[in-house]
Amino acid sequence: MKKMATLSSEGDMTSFSYADINIRFRTSSHLVRYTKILDWDNGYIVVMARYDNSDEDEEDYIDLYPILTNLYIDPKEFLRDIEEVCLDYD
Repeated sequence: MKKMATLSSEGDMTSFSYADINIRFRTSSHLVRYTKILDWDNGYIVVMARYDNSDEDEEDYIDLYPILTNLYIDPKEFLRDIEEVCLDYD
């Protein structure tokens, strides 16, 4: 079984969760939701996202390294075992 993290958003906040850690960070106030994970590259996520000022999904990018560093979390240690990221809007 792959070690999976989850990504979701609510309002202008994004949540990235793995194991028992949930990291929340501010995103665009126009973000409606992430619609698809295109690529996971050890802390760098390429996603498709829906914004309220567009009728089409747009490609967007999330770099977790600076976010984790600002939270005093070692990015290499935290991200080491994550094999996949999925969306979680349940």
